[in-house]
Amino acid sequence: MSSYRNSENVPPIMQGSPPAIPVPKAAWDMPPWNRWAFQHVREIVPTVEVWRGEGPVRQLPRAEVDLDSLAVSDSAGNPATLSGLLDESYTDGFIVLKEGKIAYERYFNGMTERTPHLSQSVAKSVTGTVFGILAGRGIVDPKKLVTDYIPELATTGWNGATVQHVLDMTTGVRFSEAYTDPYSDIGQVDVACGWKPVPSGTDPSFRWPRHVFELIQRLTGTTRPHGAAFEYRSIETDVLAFVMERATGKRLAQLVSEELWQKIGAEESAFFTVDSAGYALADGGFNATLRDYARFGQTILEDGAGIVPADWIAETRNGTHGPNFSTSMPEGSYRNQFWIEDPRSRALMCRGVFGQLIHIDWDTRMVTVKLSTWPEFTSVAYSVATLKAVHAIADALA
Repeated sequence: MSSYRNSENVPPIMQGSPPAIPVPKAAWDMPPWNRWAFQHVREIVPTVEVWRGEGPVRQLPRAEVDLDSLAVSDSAGNPATLSGLLDESYTDGFIVLKEGKIAYERYFNGMTERTPHLSQSVAKSVTGTVFGILAGRGIVDPKKLVTDYIPELATTGWNGATVQHVLDMTTGVRFSEAYTDPYSDIGQVDVACGWKPVPSGTDPSFRWPRHVFELIQRLTGTTRPHGAAFEYRSIETDVLAFVMERATGKRLAQLVSEELWQKIGAEESAFFTVDSAGYALADGGFNATLRDYARFGQTILEDGAGIVPADWIAETRNGTHGPNFSTSMPEGSYRNQFWIEDPRSRALMCRGVFGQLIHIDWDTRMVTVKLSTWPEFTSVAYSVATLKAVHAIADALA
């Protein structure tokens, strides 16, 4: 079955009781199943709550502008409207905050204001932010060695790496991020984190990791000296989370709740997926509502709003830029688990596969969040078109 856009006929996936077309456990995050599953993760895998607490909700005043017909470019570079691009790029939710006010908000594919949506690697930026909060209080130190916190990793590729190397994904650890290879390291993460069963038809003698920390301990190789170069590897964020858990004696979900989610005025509790050892997947298992992702972005835009140290955010916006950093972001950079769009705006971005994005721009005082269910892990065309649309929105709201 092929995937479907919001403007197309929706197949009866998980409709009825029992459902007419149930989502397969081995492929729930792949198209077309992801179009349903990313809003129903708790019905598929184990999760743990990130409590919002009992404090007041941060209100988001409305100053709405109808941008549906705004002129943008589609993924092929042809003229289009914003509503057309949102449809083309399999959007589930899209929101724009300008000066902390909702300028534009749209929901599709059955999503509502209260629907939690899987963020994929946006979770990395959430985790990195909490590390920054802890670092500001001296609980963790990015200059220390990873093994100062987790001595067991002295026999792994992280031996000799600092925590800052992990934050910036510049360790030399050998790790394959080949999403379509079930035997790749990231493919093994799918099994270790509890997202997927052992793939059918694989070598019965292969020893699949039982949980994420077991997989980390198996990664003994390196490809370069620590600090020599950036290479995107999801497992770095999981190592970072274990550093935080060792330093505090608290689980990641509790840390995110106490240090971040309860303080930003989140409207709903969030949640992480968890593995068989109870570990919350820092590299991609975070789920929250569209508006709460926007509240998180607004907190960063307000230089931490007294929650995140302002100097940590300032440091995060200073990375080593291109040239040819990536196909979709040639002048980009990466720092403290955030992407930096270019050296001029130094706008921060949280990005996840299948089209998740939080874009935070100090020049325009704008936060944009896009939650999607693309039919492929990554798409340069959709990424470029979305960034161009964000800039067109900024011009329209200037």
